[in-house]
Amino acid sequence: MLKSIIAGRDEAVAGSAGSAQRTSPVRWALASLSLSMLLSSLGTSIANVGLPTLAQAFDASFQQVQWIVLAYLLAITTLIVSVGRLGDIIGRRRLLLAGIFLFTVASSLCGVAPTLWLLIAARAAQGLGAAIMMALTMAFVSEIVPKAKTGSAMGLLATMSAIGTALGPSLGGVLIAGLSWRAIFLVNLPLGLLAFSLAHHYLPVDRRGPKTDSAGFDKVGTLLLALTLAAYALAMTIGRGSFGPLNLALLSAAFFGVGLFVLAESRAASPLIRLAMFSDPALSASLAMSALVSTVMMATLVVGPFYLSRALGLDAAMVGLVLSVGPLAAALTGVPAGRIADRFGAQRMTLVGLIGMVVGSFILSMLPATLGIPGYIAPMVVITVGYALFMTANNTAVMTDVRADQRGVISGLLSLSRNLGLITGASVMGAVFAFASVTADITTALPEAVASGMRITFAVAAILIVVALAIAVVTYRRTLRNLVLAPEAEL
Repeated sequence: MLKSIIAGRDEAVAGSAGSAQRTSPVRWALASLSLSMLLSSLGTSIANVGLPTLAQAFDASFQQVQWIVLAYLLAITTLIVSVGRLGDIIGRRRLLLAGIFLFTVASSLCGVAPTLWLLIAARAAQGLGAAIMMALTMAFVSEIVPKAKTGSAMGLLATMSAIGTALGPSLGGVLIAGLSWRAIFLVNLPLGLLAFSLAHHYLPVDRRGPKTDSAGFDKVGTLLLALTLAAYALAMTIGRGSFGPLNLALLSAAFFGVGLFVLAESRAASPLIRLAMFSDPALSASLAMSALVSTVMMATLVVGPFYLSRALGLDAAMVGLVLSVGPLAAALTGVPAGRIADRFGAQRMTLVGLIGMVVGSFILSMLPATLGIPGYIAPMVVITVGYALFMTANNTAVMTDVRADQRGVISGLLSLSRNLGLITGASVMGAVFAFASVTADITTALPEAVASGMRITFAVAAILIVVALAIAVVTYRRTLRNLVLAPEAEL
């Protein structure tokens, strides 16, 4: 997979005596980024399967052990933009190495934690390391591959992310059954050491540029953004699906925090996020589309298990097998999607990916449960392939022409928009599914009610993707118009 990406770089330096010598280091540099992305996504999914075992091991309630997952998710969501900006200031290689080291050490602490609350604290530290790894892997792409091959590299990272997400539940189940729950965290130790070694040896050394944009790290903006995102994430996740007074208070605090953050950034000498960036319609559109698409993808994880078990009557093993088809399709699509984006243009492939997701969602909203497993898998493959193509093309379109001193924060914003979409989808799409199923407890709902809820949920999902598609069309037309007007302006 890496050879095709490296080929573009070799061509760019054809005739140079050092081109052959660069190939191997660049290949290994991409390998270090790929492994970093794999580890951070694996950490997101591998702990979920162990929650029942952890509840027994620590004699804790399900609500308590949920914080093992929530602490990791909150750390990533609240800090991913800040660490991206910090990488722009102090050096991305230096910070990525620190992130890999923190992730590896925290994984070890998770594996030996004697109490639940120490495990949760270690998971939060692991999440901070993962936030650094997620934010900076995409930012590094422009430094180690030529512009013409950016899509291929982004596709490789998307593939590793999908593999990590798909591998987590199955690998976690095997490790727990064969060893113990501690193994699901300790498995990161050798992988983390390998990623650190590769990154240390092969990533380009940070170059010290002029300090005009490094006046200081925006501590006030960082704190406000972290508190705002934490309030929103908690509002969307606590309460076991119900939206009570505490959720409303947290959501209100999040909206208030947004206002304070905007005010602080407008006055900061060296802001965490330059508000002027959002005047770029292409960037704002990409972030909005990413959030909408991720909201819909979470619906597949929320609705899928209940539909397969309650409506189709599958046992747990078959449910897991069917659910793995989607991430597998995304993993197989990532690298080819990057090559297609490089060849035909990222914005065009963004449109194609969204169209695929709309088609798949509409099919799921209309298919009866009598079609069984094939009736679920076929449109789900269409959705996930479309998702893989969209995410690769969208990330490529955003990151290709980003200024070097802004790559970290822009990469962080892309990851943040995805995470916010996932968090929102878990709450909102879950609520839509429960409401459409017309039942107080979805675990005891009749098969017909669950099937009806699934169809209505994906009808809503299709509408959200149509909104994203409309944004993409407007952005594409604006780009074409600017290309036409540019030569005229020169004349």
